[in-house]
Amino acid sequence: MNPGSDTVKLMAFGRLALGAVALLFPSLAARLFMLDVRGNPQLPYMTRLFAIREIAVGAVTLTAPENARTSMVGLGMAVDGSDAIAGIAAARSGAVSKPAGILLTGAALAAVAGGASTFANRR
Repeated sequence: MNPGSDTVKLMAFGRLALGAVALLFPSLAARLFMLDVRGNPQLPYMTRLFAIREIAVGAVTLTAPENARTSMVGLGMAVDGSDAIAGIAAARSGAVSKPAGILLTGAALAAVAGGASTFANRR
């Protein structure tokens, strides 16, 4: 087993869990991220799109051969990095509150850091 393999699996299961909650309970997931469900009736739809993406990245990571998982971690980092940029942009434009923007951006950056630690542990 490669160093960091457990971390990769843990992150993949985390994506699956987050995706499952967002898919099955999109309004709850949106509220957990401090988003205004009542003010945006399309938000459950968008939350489910997020959910499917998280489930797909998690599932592909878990089912990838051991030697391909590094690429999957890189994919996850790219997705999460894009989420961080989106969080910053949403907070700056006023699309979300500053606290929500900090939460969204912080969560995405934490996931990027988790991926980076996986790369560091493999060296």
